[in-house]
Amino acid sequence: MKLFPTLAPVLAAALLTFSAAAQEKNSWDVQALNQILPGAPTGQVWFDLATGLGWGTNGVYINYNNGEAVLTADAASFNRNTGEVQADGHVRIESGAMLWVGEHIFYNVKTHQMRSEQFRTGQAPVFAGGEGLTGSIELRKGATNQVTARKAFVTTDDDSEPAYVVRASRIKVVPGQSVQMWNAVAYVEGVPVFYYPYYQRNLGPRQNNFMSRPGYRSRYGAFLLNTYTWYLGDGADGKIHADYRTRRGGGVGPEANLQLGQWGEAALKYYYVHDQLPNSSTNVFPQFGNMPHNRQLFQLGWQATPATHLNLKALVNYQSDPLLMHDFFEGDYTANPQPNTFIEAEKYWDNWSLNALTTPRVNSFFNQIERLPDVKLTGFRQQVLDTPVYYDSESTAGWYRSFITTADGFYPVTNGYYGDSAGRADTYHQLTLPWTFFNWLNVTPRAGGRLTYYSERASASGQEGEVTRGVFNTGVRTSFKAARLWAEATNSFLQVNGLRHIVEPSADYVYVPRPSTPAAQLPQFDGEYPSLLLMPIRFPDYNSIDAIDAQNVIRFGLRNLLQTKRGGQLDQLVNWNLLLDWRLDPQAGQSRLNDLYSQLAFRPRTWLTAESQLRYDLQHGDLNLAFHQLTFAPNNRWSWGIGHWYLRAGEWGNNPVTGTPYAWTENNYLTSTLFYRVNDNWGLRATHNLDAKSGQLQEQFYTLYRDFRSWTGALTFRVVNNVGGQQDYTVAFALSLKASPSVDVGEDTVHRQGLVGDSF
Repeated sequence: MKLFPTLAPVLAAALLTFSAAAQEKNSWDVQALNQILPGAPTGQVWFDLATGLGWGTNGVYINYNNGEAVLTADAASFNRNTGEVQADGHVRIESGAMLWVGEHIFYNVKTHQMRSEQFRTGQAPVFAGGEGLTGSIELRKGATNQVTARKAFVTTDDDSEPAYVVRASRIKVVPGQSVQMWNAVAYVEGVPVFYYPYYQRNLGPRQNNFMSRPGYRSRYGAFLLNTYTWYLGDGADGKIHADYRTRRGGGVGPEANLQLGQWGEAALKYYYVHDQLPNSSTNVFPQFGNMPHNRQLFQLGWQATPATHLNLKALVNYQSDPLLMHDFFEGDYTANPQPNTFIEAEKYWDNWSLNALTTPRVNSFFNQIERLPDVKLTGFRQQVLDTPVYYDSESTAGWYRSFITTADGFYPVTNGYYGDSAGRADTYHQLTLPWTFFNWLNVTPRAGGRLTYYSERASASGQEGEVTRGVFNTGVRTSFKAARLWAEATNSFLQVNGLRHIVEPSADYVYVPRPSTPAAQLPQFDGEYPSLLLMPIRFPDYNSIDAIDAQNVIRFGLRNLLQTKRGGQLDQLVNWNLLLDWRLDPQAGQSRLNDLYSQLAFRPRTWLTAESQLRYDLQHGDLNLAFHQLTFAPNNRWSWGIGHWYLRAGEWGNNPVTGTPYAWTENNYLTSTLFYRVNDNWGLRATHNLDAKSGQLQEQFYTLYRDFRSWTGALTFRVVNNVGGQQDYTVAFALSLKASPSVDVGEDTVHRQGLVGDSF
C-alpha cells in the first residue's frame, strides 16, 4: 500500500458547481469531485454569493489561483473572501511539489497557513508525518515560511507502514527545501538503531546522505569505506570520504562539484591515506621499493563556454607516487594508468578555429611531452572563391620538451630527464578537387605541402642546431555507393522483413616523396606510436608530425551494410568494414601488404548481437589481433555476454623517443558476464576472465543483489590472481537507499569496481 494512494472514488454526485474564471487573480474553482474524476459517486457543492461562504459534501475539489493550491476532501467549508478552508476526511493538499495528507486540516489558500491534528507530507523521495502541524506551506521563490509538528517521523519508504523511519519529538518542514528534526531516533522494523540530537534531510532528489561500505580484502584486511554526500542548493554538491583499512590505515578526502554559471562547471577531488604498508603491492614493480607512507592525490577538472564558440577546459591530475591509484582505486587505474594534465582554450569561427594547449608536467614519474604551449590554427575545408577547388590547413607553433624513463620498467626509477627540448613551428596547406562522374563515381584528387622549423635542440647527447624540413604530398580518393532492395524478402529466424544491401568500395592513394630531413634526425615530440587499429594515411588526419616519412600506398576499403525492418524501425542486420593497405614502395622493415583489418557487427535477432575485430597479416599468415563478443539479452530476466581477446606477441615498431622496440607478450583471454534476475527481489551477476594461454582464471567476480523495497543491497565476492603476486580476495557489502543511490541505475554493469570500493 502506497503512502499516498490514488484518491478513491467518493460516495455522492454533485448537485451544484461553483466555478470562478481561472484567469483572474485569486480565482477559485470549486466543484464536486466527480466532475474531476469521471465515474466517482456524485457530491454536492453550495455557495452563497452574498457572504462568499461555500461548502461541499461527499467529495469536493478546490483549485485556487490556477493550481497554486489544490485541495480535495470528503467534505469542506470555505470562505472566498478570507481564503480559509476547513477540510475533513481524506484531505489532500497539493502546493508546488509538496503533498499534504490528513483527516482534519485547516488551510488558508491566501496566507498558506495550515493546522492539522495528524498529517503526512512529502516531496518524493522524502516523506514525513506526525501530529499537531502548524505553520505556512507557501512555495514561492524566496519564501521563508515553515511548519512544525510533534511526534513526527521522516522516511524515504513510500509505504503506509514504512520499514524504517526517523522519529523525533519535534519537526520543522521548510516546504520544498528540507526537513529538520530534534531528538531523533532511527528505527528499522520498529527497532531503534541510532540517535541524532539534530537531523536534517533535504527534500527532492538532491538530499544529503551517508553511505557505508564494509568488507574484507587480502590486500587491505577488513575495511570500512564511508561517504557523506552533501548538497548546497543547486550550485554546489560534493562528498566527504572517511575510510579505514586495517592493514593499510586510514584515508580521508573531500570532493566538490561547483556550478559557476557562465563560467561553467568545476570538480575538485582530494584524497590522503597514511599507508602502513606502502610497499606491499610493489612485488610486480620491483623498481619501486620505497613508496612513501603519506600518499595523496588531487584532481581538478573545469570546463566552460563563457562566450559563443569559445570553449575552455582544464584538468589537473597530481599523485604523490605512481602506484597510489593502483593500490587504492584499481578501477580508475585500469581505465587510465597515467592521467594527464592540461589547460586548453579553443575558439571557433565559420571556417577557422584557434586552439591553445598547455600540458605542464605535474607528476615526475610518468613519461610525458610538455607543451608550453602548443598553439594551432585550423582552416576547415572551404571553397576557394567560386572555383570547384577546396582548401584546408593546419598550423602549429610551440615549445616542447620530452621526459623519458631511465629504466626498462613501465615507469622511470628517478624523476627522469629531458629527452629533447626545442621550439617547433609547423604549417600545412592542402587543396582538394572533388568530382562526381556518371552521377555515381566520386573522385577527389588532392595536393598539399608542409614546412616545419625546429629551433636549436637540447638533448641528452648535447646541443643540436636548427633544422627545417619540407614535405610534399599528393593523392586521390575514389569511392562509390551502390544499393539494392528486396522488399519482399522475409526470414523468421533472422527477423528479416525486407532487405536492403548497401556496398561502398573505396581506394585512397597517398604519395609522399622522401622529406628533406629524415625523421631520425628530428626530435619526436609527435612521433608515431603503435596502434591496435590502422593509423590514418592521409594528411592532416595523420598527425604524427615528427615521424613523417616517404609513403607510396593505396588503402582499399569495402563496406557492406544489410538493413531490414524490425518492429516498424530500420535496423542493421550486418555492418562489415574491411581495410587493406598496399605499399607500392615499402620502407625498411615493412611488408608490401599491411594487415587486413576487419570490423563486423552482426545482429541476427533483436536480442542477439555479435561483434568482431580482426587484424590479419596476409603476407606471413599471422593473426595479430582478434576481438569477438556475443551478447544475449532475450528478455528482462537474464543476459549473457561472452568475449574473446587475442593479441599476438611481437615487436610493433620502435619507441619514437627512446628508439627501443615496442614489444608485447601474447595475450589470449576469454571473458564472460552473466546477469540473472531470480525474481523482483533477488538478482545475480557473475563475471569471469580466463587467461587461455596459461589456463588460469585471472578474475572471478560474483554479486548477489537484494531489493529491500526502499533499499538495495549487493554482496560481492571477488578473487584476482595477480601476475607475480598472491591471490587477492575481496568480500564487500553495499547497501544503498533507492532515494539516494550510491550509483546510477545500470552503472555497476560498466564500473563494477565500485561494488568493492575500487573507484574514486
